[in-house]
Amino acid sequence: MYDRCPVCGLTFVREPGYFVGAMYISYMLAIPPYLILVTTLWLGAGWRYELALLGAVAIYLPVVPFMMRLSRVVWMYIDQAFDPEKT
Repeated sequence: MYDRCPVCGLTFVREPGYFVGAMYISYMLAIPPYLILVTTLWLGAGWRYELALLGAVAIYLPVVPFMMRLSRVVWMYIDQAFDPEKT
């Protein structure tokens, strides 16, 4: 990974704990699709609720790396919106 963006010069390596906020973004991005999966498996497919929860985890698990990366990007955009001078 680059230390700085080759296009805009944004510093990717921030202070320790900078991406903690990305965890909250990741959580907010993960809840709606997970609930849709659980509801679809539970009500749509007729699975027991406990199995629908586990099935939704198994289905959603491969998407987690993409969502974590997306949440970091969203977090950097939010940070730049509040403090555009910090690069």
